[in-house]
Amino acid sequence: MRTVATSIALATAAAALTLAPPASAELWPGNYNLIIPDRRDFHTWVWAATPCPPAIEFNPTCVRVSANPAPIAKAYAWYGIATLQNGQYTLTVDVPDGLRCGDIYYGPVIPTHDVYTWDAKTMAGSMQSTFDAGCDGAPGGTFTYPFWLTRL
Repeated sequence: MRTVATSIALATAAAALTLAPPASAELWPGNYNLIIPDRRDFHTWVWAATPCPPAIEFNPTCVRVSANPAPIAKAYAWYGIATLQNGQYTLTVDVPDGLRCGDIYYGPVIPTHDVYTWDAKTMAGSMQSTFDAGCDGAPGGTFTYPFWLTRL
């Protein structure tokens, strides 16, 4: 005869195995912390991964990403489509406030064209942020930042 504690433990283990994403570590539906350690910014990002429209079932080769800043003060939320090819995800998005100049809280912002590329297994990669003009009249360019995603 099983004890209540044993039954609860078995049910919890079964639920964890059923609900956990596969070991392949692809971008499964859920929320992820986006960690960009070297970017001059005052907020972090939470990505919400959902199936690409109009799909009802999840297919890890096409994932809709909604990026939400935390805190949200003076930062724009955005969304884009991440596609998986040869074990690498790619996500391209135009961000109206991608480059921050001067005071990171209240200084001017410059739009950027950002391309995220990351490994589907390690969830680590790099983001290339390209801008037409830099801060204080500097020429345009591209900054590259390492990043990784952790599931919440």
